[in-house]
Amino acid sequence: MSSTEPARMGVGIISAGRVGAVLGNALRAAGHQVTGVVGRSDASRERAEVLLPGAPLLEPEEVVERSELVILAIPDDELASLAASLAQRGVVPGAQIIAHTSGRYGIEVLRPLEEAGAITLALHPAMTFTGTSLDLGRLVGCPWAITARPMFAPIAKALVLELDGISVDIAEGDRAAYHAALAHGSNHLVVLVSQVLAILDSIGVEDPSQLVSPLLQASLEEVLRRGPGALTGPVQRGDAGTVGNHLAALTELDLGSTLPTYRALARAALDIAPIGDADKAALELLLARDNETRQET
Repeated sequence: MSSTEPARMGVGIISAGRVGAVLGNALRAAGHQVTGVVGRSDASRERAEVLLPGAPLLEPEEVVERSELVILAIPDDELASLAASLAQRGVVPGAQIIAHTSGRYGIEVLRPLEEAGAITLALHPAMTFTGTSLDLGRLVGCPWAITARPMFAPIAKALVLELDGISVDIAEGDRAAYHAALAHGSNHLVVLVSQVLAILDSIGVEDPSQLVSPLLQASLEEVLRRGPGALTGPVQRGDAGTVGNHLAALTELDLGSTLPTYRALARAALDIAPIGDADKAALELLLARDNETRQET
């Protein structure tokens, strides 16, 4: 065993949400022992029972006291207060590893625990979780954003390797931008595709998902491969007539935020569209006029 490979440890999970329960299961499969888990809600307790059978349900302080590695898989806004509370209560043993799974934060949010003697790590899996066993397969090859003191980075990378993941170093000051990128891509993709499906459903398409799935998958593959060069469609061609037709159709359908979303994304597409100044100006005018008309009404 190398000096940077973590030994078999007692692992505590705070808490058994969609991420925590899955990571606890994966760490158990890697040979670690789950010494305790926090489950506040009925859903969390049920998840713990399924994914972490036999693991005792404990309070956070008890989990920390029993464990050599503690995973804080709690909402971002709760991290600072929990870290401060645990440090103030003096329940942190020396040289204990405490890692959070927040994309937003680096290790600064865990400073009270670091000052109490803990090794602190930020380990964010760049993947969406369902909180079920389906996620275990998704962990294979999953990138993890890690932030750690240089002397402790090998520990973070060894843990990620044990989970069959890939480590990506993210500086403390870049965590917010990193997380914004992932949330913008993942969460807003859900919004966009949901709007696409709603448009097709509103005009009577029987299976909207089946209709757009090949197109959307091809578009995603192309943009990941080619970046902005993958842009196609009326904005990329400078076709103001077609864009105007789209705006009229969406206005008539009146599907909540769909029209302003289309307009905003069409304007953003202008920034990367390889079209001439005249075509760009025509599209800008059309999109601006549409906005002004809606404000007047």
